[in-house]
Amino acid sequence: MRAATRVSCLAAAGIRHNSSIVDQLKTTLVQKNEALAPQIKALNAKFGDENLSTATVNKAYSGMRGITGLVYEPSLLDSEEGIRFRGLTIPECQEQLPKAPGGTEPLPEAMLWLLLTGDVPTAEQTAQLNAELQKRADHESLKLVQTTLDALPANMHPMTQFTIGIMALQHYSKFASAYAEGKANKKNYWELALEDSLDCIARVPAVGAMIYRKITTGKTDLAAPTKTELDWAANFANQMGFSDKEFHECMRLYLTIHVDHEGGNVSAHTTTLVASTLADPYLSFAAGMNGLAGPLHGLANQEVLTYLFEMRSKCKADNVDMTKDEPLQKALNKYTWDLLNSKRVVPGYGHAVLRKTDPRYTCQRDFCARNFPDDELFRLVNNVYEIMPGILTEHGKTKNPFPNVDAHSGVLLQHYGMKEQNFYTVLFGVSRQIGVLSGVVWDRLQGRPIERPKSVTTESLLKKFKLEV
Repeated sequence: MRAATRVSCLAAAGIRHNSSIVDQLKTTLVQKNEALAPQIKALNAKFGDENLSTATVNKAYSGMRGITGLVYEPSLLDSEEGIRFRGLTIPECQEQLPKAPGGTEPLPEAMLWLLLTGDVPTAEQTAQLNAELQKRADHESLKLVQTTLDALPANMHPMTQFTIGIMALQHYSKFASAYAEGKANKKNYWELALEDSLDCIARVPAVGAMIYRKITTGKTDLAAPTKTELDWAANFANQMGFSDKEFHECMRLYLTIHVDHEGGNVSAHTTTLVASTLADPYLSFAAGMNGLAGPLHGLANQEVLTYLFEMRSKCKADNVDMTKDEPLQKALNKYTWDLLNSKRVVPGYGHAVLRKTDPRYTCQRDFCARNFPDDELFRLVNNVYEIMPGILTEHGKTKNPFPNVDAHSGVLLQHYGMKEQNFYTVLFGVSRQIGVLSGVVWDRLQGRPIERPKSVTTESLLKKFKLEV
């Protein structure tokens, strides 16, 4: 699609902008899609009837686990290397993506560029994208969000407030407005989706910060306005009230590694499923966040903290010297076997796909070792890591005895004073929008249809297999 055609499509929808960085982004997306389109056509022509996996009766009853039935462009989960963002592993992203001046962790806005385009951005492109997001963040929609949040009960769960805040932003959806006015069509769906996605990613951190301030101070006032000298993650931390530069670096790491986890997890699939109806990105993302709020999806790091606090209490009750590895590991070994023998599980260990230590765990562990090696909770989780794979292997009931991302993420937040565990899933959601909305843009760019898989009933299966019980 030529540049003039792209501009006319948006102009017809009443959308105008003068941002060279957004033009760069759109041009890149078009070029990438034009290069990919013939490859997709060839795949369908030659291998369109090939099976990617088998939908067995057992898999139908077990949450479709292991059934490959989706195409999702931003990321892919590798059983050995962990999550790959556009082909890059976590260590490769840490090495290649631009960083804040003097920092060691990737910038989330650089990850956004990577997931949208498949290219590692330059430092200049990253800075320009950050400036674009800052420009979009200062918008009247946030006043509506603040008024909405102020009207909610003080004890309402942060994730409920979060989805309501996203829905308040939806009032300003360019996609929904253009569609209602008959100005949206198959040629500009993706551009409208991109416009909404950039707006959403720009404004949602302020929504999260308002909720955090409401929890901690009783008021939704932001601790600070958007500052041009700060990056996306640092501004978010600053608006919550955290001015510590080391915590800003922690947020860059946290918000980068939680952006995506391929397309089959609940938050990603729910977002893309709802978006396939041509619901705008806000409606779609809010739906995904309702899925993230489920205890089996976004609450795992809280469960890990509960476990770690329990282990710490046992150690202190038994006068275990937590500054020395040998007595600590001996005590943890006993407590863990007591836990397993009581038919409980060790939270934070095991993964549906991975068969090695989650690289997201490793990079958080490295961050802690560099910045606060003597932190009591870090020493605890680090010693659990030393003994747990061996225990779980001996126990024999865990396919992957290694830790996942949730085994460590709460430790970082606790160290820097973010003690409000109910807020942690909101933090997860602020990050996850970068991945799932990139997926929505690509679904619209590639013209994906509405999702409509076939379902069956138990009765129909009994008849099919002529089974009488």
